[in-house]
Order: sequence, then C-alpha cells, then structure tokens
Amino acid sequence: MRLTRKRLCSFLIALYCLFSLYAAYHVFFGRRRQAPAGSPRGLRKGAVAPARERRGREQFTLESEEWNPWEGDEKNEQQYRFKTSLQVLNKSTKGKTDLSVQIWGKAAIGLYLWEHILEGLLDPSDVTAQWREGKSIVGRTQYSFITGPAVIPGYFSVDVNNVVLILNGREKAKIFYATQWLLYAQNLVQIQKLQHLAVVLLGNEHCNNEWINPFLKRNGGFVELLFIIYDSPWINDVDVFQWPLGVATYRNFPVVEASWSMLHDERPYLCNFLGTIYENSSRQALMNILKKDGNDKLCWVSAREHWQPQETNESLKNYQDALLQSDLTLCPVGVNTECYRIYEACSYGSIPVVEDVMTAGSCGNTSVHHNAPLQLLKSMGAPFIFIKNWKELPAVLEKEKTIILQEKIERRKMLLQWYQHFKAELKMKFTNILESSFLMKNKS
Repeated sequence: MRLTRKRLCSFLIALYCLFSLYAAYHVFFGRRRQAPAGSPRGLRKGAVAPARERRGREQFTLESEEWNPWEGDEKNEQQYRFKTSLQVLNKSTKGKTDLSVQIWGKAAIGLYLWEHILEGLLDPSDVTAQWREGKSIVGRTQYSFITGPAVIPGYFSVDVNNVVLILNGREKAKIFYATQWLLYAQNLVQIQKLQHLAVVLLGNEHCNNEWINPFLKRNGGFVELLFIIYDSPWINDVDVFQWPLGVATYRNFPVVEASWSMLHDERPYLCNFLGTIYENSSRQALMNILKKDGNDKLCWVSAREHWQPQETNESLKNYQDALLQSDLTLCPVGVNTECYRIYEACSYGSIPVVEDVMTAGSCGNTSVHHNAPLQLLKSMGAPFIFIKNWKELPAVLEKEKTIILQEKIERRKMLLQWYQHFKAELKMKFTNILESSFLMKNKS
C-alpha cells in the first residue's frame, strides 16, 4: 500500500515537472500571438507613419482602400495632435523664416483662405468670437491671421511690415467699408509702418471693380498684388491673379474630413439641387426639365423663391446630407457662373454638373486665359461635368444610371484627390507669389 502511494506521488511530481517545462518552453521560445486588428475606435488599418499623423487633415490618403474613418473622440485627439505639432513647428522654425505676413480677414472669404487653403487653426474656435487669431508656417513664410468684429482700423497693433488685406467689394455698402480699410493701410505705408500690401478681393459678380484701380501700385497706388475672385479681365498673372470663391464660410460651411463611407457607400440620390429659383432664369428651366422626365423623384430637390443669407443648423445639415447622399450636384448659374455650391460639392465627393455659360457683365477672357468662365478651375483640370444647356441633363442622368458603384467610387476618389491637390497648389502658389514679390523688393 505504501509502495502504491509512493509511486502515485512520484507520478504526480513527474507530471507537474513536465507541465512546467512545457509552459516554460512556450513562454520563452514559442511564437507570440499576434495582436488583434484595431477597431475603428482604436488603431486605423494600415501602418501610418508618425510624420503623416502630424499632418492632421492631410493624414487621410484616398489611395488606401482599407482606411477606416475615426469617430468623434479620435477627431478631437487628431485635432489636438495637429495643434500641438503646429506649435512645435512654430518653435523649432523660429528665426528660420524669411518673411512674416499678417493677414487681416475682413471678409468671410478670409476663412476659406486660412482654414481651407493654408490649413490654419483659429483661437478661439467659436465662430461668434469678437477676435480670432492663428499662426502658421508655409515655405519660408510665417503667417499670422486676425479676424472678427473687433478687428477695427487703428484699434490693434501693427507689428509686421507685410500685410494681406481680405476685403469684400461685391456691392456699394461693402465697397465703402473696404475703402476705409485701404485708406487706413495707405496711411500706414506713408508713415512707413507697412512696407508691402496685397489684397484678396471678393469682387463684384459682374466684374465691375473699377473702384480699387487707383489703389493698385501700377496705377500709382500702394497695393502691390491683387488676388481677385471671378473671371476679371484684369488677370495677368503678374500683379493680378484669380482666386477661388470657395465654400460659404459666412454660412459656417465647415472643413470636411473625407471618410471611408463618403467614398464607398451607395448614394441614394442621383443628383441634388437646393437653392433659390429666380423667375425666367436657367434655374427655372432646370426645374422644368427635372420634372418633365420624372428625375426630380430620383434627385434631392428643394427649391425656394427667395434667397436666404443665413442657414439654420437644420438647413445646413440638410444641405450637407444632400451633398453626401447624391452622386451629382447640379450647379446652375446665378448672377455669376462661379458659386459656392461647386466647392461644397467637391468637399463631399459629389460631382459638380456645371452650367458652363458666361453671365452678364464685364467678366470674361484675359490676356493669359481664354476659356472663361471658371478659368481657374479649368486651368487646373477640374474633373467636373460641364454643360452648355440644361437640355443636356437628361442624357447625363441616363448615363449616370448605368454606372456601377465601383466606377463611382473611383470617380469620387478622383474628385477628392483633385480638390486636395487644388487647395495644396493654391497654398504654395499664394505663398510663392508673396515671397517672390515682397522679398525681391526688400533686396532691391
């Protein structure tokens, strides 16, 4: 009996030792288990280099089929990283820039330049704040930006020699206000507090901008460079350059982050048009054509008779949903061919269908471009659908019905990539023009 117990104990001890050796082998020599793939709320699929992460809004790559969009908490983290890296960049490059430029944003188009083109941040983020400011470095230039109702001539310190003034010259009341700013800047130049001045101008929709002519340096004034919206015949790419209208920042249209679903989801609507219908206009003709063929039932259409300058939270969301859920965005002409809708459609990967006709007024071809209207967009290869008459629309929509989802995904990629490139090109072009002009004149 004692022998049996002894053998049993020996067997158990031997079994325990074998198990211990087996466990030790797997701990120290066995293959480690692979970590599970990250969820949408954790790591994004695919390795992302730290440098790319620091680029904030640029970190989304359209070429990546497996990219997963981050959700709300990840967006906040990404924005924090972007802001922190921007501060580190500013500190590390302090003293290394050749040019300091302050931008005075006295028109809503300034936010398109700052947030969408130059990709700058603003503090505070509250759009209703009286004073907002930001800093950014592009190339050899350090930009600072100020905007808001509290930015008033003579009521803030001017501590830079180079200024870009952003003005609205669409109508008489705006022109009067813009003129006061130019007179203020002229005084600063005369007392040598400013050396160089450029203007970004939201021009008149008929291109009647003669009021600013006396201020241009070529006419004896002090404005060295003019970036002007709409197809002005003044554009020569020497001292007058065309600038895009951009999105309606005055209606709080945001910087849109591209997402996986924006690219890959089936969109329930063939097209969309949300806007004001003017009597005897091409917009009225567009509505009639949509109704005639029954395509208005396949498109998100919401028409109104009177223009509304401001959006409610609900109307802005409806508009953004319409862009996101439509394959095409119909862009009829208004007072001018160029409209905010074109750029807003690009932000959501909805192909703009543009009415490619000249409107009344003085806009048109220039000495350097001969393809008005929308010369800037065309010169940069905009992948839009251009039509001369809305009678062409039924054929466009019939063709659209035959396109499979994969082809639409590729087309959305192309549009979003083009729009990213468009903004990046303008960012560098704008900076290069300022550096070439201001730095060259400083040397001379």
